[in-house]
Amino acid sequence: MKKQSASLRVRLPVFVFVTEVIIVGLYTAFVTYNDSADAKLQTNKTSPMDNAVYRDYPFFMDIHVMIFLGFGCLLAFFRLYGFSGIAFNFLTATFAIQWAILVQGFFQFNHGGKIHLGVINLINAEFVCAVVLISFGAVLGKTSPLQLLVMALLEVPVFAITEWAVLKYLRINDAGGSILIHIFACYFGLGVTFALYRPCLNEGHLKENTSYQSDILSVMGTLFLWVFWPSFNSALTLKGDDQHRAILHTVIGLTSSTLTAFALSAMLNKNGKLTMADIQNVTLAGGVTVGASVDMMISPAAAYILGMMGATACMLGYKYLSPLLAQRFKIQDQCGIHNLHGLTGLISCVAGICAILMASEEVYGPSMYEIFTHRAPVAGNPKLLELQMQIPGLQPGLGRTAQEQALFQVAALFSTIGVSAFGGVLTGFVLKLPYLASPADGSCFDDELFFNVPRDYDSPLKLNNIVAIEESAA
Repeated sequence: MKKQSASLRVRLPVFVFVTEVIIVGLYTAFVTYNDSADAKLQTNKTSPMDNAVYRDYPFFMDIHVMIFLGFGCLLAFFRLYGFSGIAFNFLTATFAIQWAILVQGFFQFNHGGKIHLGVINLINAEFVCAVVLISFGAVLGKTSPLQLLVMALLEVPVFAITEWAVLKYLRINDAGGSILIHIFACYFGLGVTFALYRPCLNEGHLKENTSYQSDILSVMGTLFLWVFWPSFNSALTLKGDDQHRAILHTVIGLTSSTLTAFALSAMLNKNGKLTMADIQNVTLAGGVTVGASVDMMISPAAAYILGMMGATACMLGYKYLSPLLAQRFKIQDQCGIHNLHGLTGLISCVAGICAILMASEEVYGPSMYEIFTHRAPVAGNPKLLELQMQIPGLQPGLGRTAQEQALFQVAALFSTIGVSAFGGVLTGFVLKLPYLASPADGSCFDDELFFNVPRDYDSPLKLNNIVAIEESAA
């Protein structure tokens, strides 16, 4: 009966076809091309090479690789859950992107009540998709594809509302998405897994293990994420020196966290050997910890230190905090997203606040008011006119002091944690509905429940053993 309750034969097609019809209707009614993609706006005076696609598409493709190859392979580390890790990532990501284009667009209507679609919209949608996939890591192996689609359906609007409110009213600096991507995704995912708590999994699960092949595939995902993370952190920063610094800081932070991860893995292992799980996850910590201050003048040395701090916090979190959260607080964080995105995100936020407090015209020059737009003088202030002479196009700001902005950063951090955790818990309770084909405890971490699998899927070493026996006999 339990196997039948998890059947997708009717449930998944019904959900997919109904949502596709609705999305087609919404795209028809509300989505059109932006100026760079609209043929009517092109003339013989329009230079094709000035089109925004040549500026934005390289960043989009880097992030695209991270979403589908990076996350997909990284989530395939369980020995019997490789099909599901990659395929469910593929399914959830494609739905999240097309849904995010609409939901984010509704908060950014251009003239005529339309969503004007361009590559920049795709980049923003992929950031939302990354949020969903990070949250997915907390419930990996314990959810059906239908549950994941419903999770994306609910998480995207909660994120879009949070993003809109934080950016419109609190006006924070968060170039690398430490608050609005990593912190939100982490605590939303923890809220979902808290609501979906399975007591038997605290004692371990027979299928909750890895293999030689699955670990290799997973670390390939890590490498895709590692290589393209500079594009993730810099895609939406101001073009020019800001974007240049963002790339430099991200690479330095990642190299620092990688070296630290290898050192700590050997040091904290009783036999002094390296653990593949540490290489798959902790090496990425530097990309998160530099996020909030990635476009600021923090210095290369500070980026290096942040990478070391992120790797240390992430490693200690995996070793000590994750078991505590599962045993004491009913939070079964399957991929350790709290360590890689939560703890490192908090460090990044503190670093960002420190960078804001130390920012001055002496360090940045007039360009400070481009990065910290909230500190630009208000309209009518004589200093604004003086700055606009030096920086054409500079918009009036809010006239905040560094201390005031730091308080807004703190407010954004805690409000994001609160909203995301609450939204995650509510979403988790929705996912417990029986129609959503939740796997039974015994079927968790097993591809066979949802896939036609080859006969040797549960014996990945079987063929190697046969070859070894034949060679020894020869």
